[in-house]
Amino acid sequence: MRSEITRRQFKGTAIQSLLTFSLLETLFGAELFAKDIRPVTAQWLKELNTIAQDLKGTKLTQGQWKNQCEKLFKQVNLRDLLEFIDFDGRISETPFREKGERAIRFRFPEVEGLPTNLIFGHQIFKLKQGQSVVPHGHDNMATAFLVLQGSFHGRHYDRLEDTQSHMIIKPTINGTFKRGDVSSITEQHDNVHWFKATAEQGYIFNIHLLNLHSGNSGRVYIDPNGEALNDGSIRARKISAAEATNLYG
Repeated sequence: MRSEITRRQFKGTAIQSLLTFSLLETLFGAELFAKDIRPVTAQWLKELNTIAQDLKGTKLTQGQWKNQCEKLFKQVNLRDLLEFIDFDGRISETPFREKGERAIRFRFPEVEGLPTNLIFGHQIFKLKQGQSVVPHGHDNMATAFLVLQGSFHGRHYDRLEDTQSHMIIKPTINGTFKRGDVSSITEQHDNVHWFKATAEQGYIFNIHLLNLHSGNSGRVYIDPNGEALNDGSIRARKISAAEATNLYG
């Protein structure tokens, strides 16, 4: 026996569907879902801030901070984090640079329990295919990456020795980094890195902790395609940010 639906029943079902869809739109528009997400992500940021304070206060070694930071980065719910930072707003709309990464600085939303002054800096790196976070090392810093979107060819190097004009580095990591993958740097481990976008668009969430001890903090740009040494290390020339961007951006 064929099942039939009357015009009145059809209208009732359609109206109910429209009302349900309209309610969902209202909930999303009012950020009611986001309000449930924010305390969870805020707690995650609070934990990141705590281990950063412990590193600067020498309660954690750089190796311990690296392990704990990577563990926290792997635990975060990416969908919630993207909602929390309004990824589909200003971050997605900010244009790419012609060469090299676009660093987008932003403020986290105010949430009860989240410190208003985080001890670490934070930004999003935005790149299109073929662009790079150019090869560089770090002075007096600890930093960490989380791939939010896209894929990257990521390279890390240990920083073994410095002269005024060169840096001796040794490859430690060389592989693909995709959505959800993490990477971290300390003065003692994987101090130099280089990330090249291999997808149409790529986004990296970055935190950086400066002034681990006395002295200046900052990047030291190098050309990693230097002289290969017998022990597998590389004698890399120190270069300016402009030259690094011109060569690898």
